[in-house]
Amino acid sequence: MATATATKTKTKQKIRFRPLDDRVLVQPSEAEETTTGGIILPDTAQEKPQRGEIISTGPGKLLDDGQRGELSVEVGDQVIYGKYSGTEIEFGPDKYVVVRESDILAVVD
Repeated sequence: MATATATKTKTKQKIRFRPLDDRVLVQPSEAEETTTGGIILPDTAQEKPQRGEIISTGPGKLLDDGQRGELSVEVGDQVIYGKYSGTEIEFGPDKYVVVRESDILAVVD
């Protein structure tokens, strides 16, 4: 089980983040700032990123028999997730998304 560590800027203390059940913490990739034709997009026109790196994972979904289901993704995987899935959170200047494993569409190899 992995945990993510982020530093709070004002108080200089570390925050440990451990997702529950089948949730994972994803650090989204940067949004595209230019189109393929070279046009620079303002912040309001940029689309939400749908790709990111898994920073931390939960222990897995609790099954009916009391066992934990194993996650099919692991820390360090590059994934594509649903556009409007998950919950966005911030630790200082860093932005993350907490998503369920079922909201992950693909692992990028």
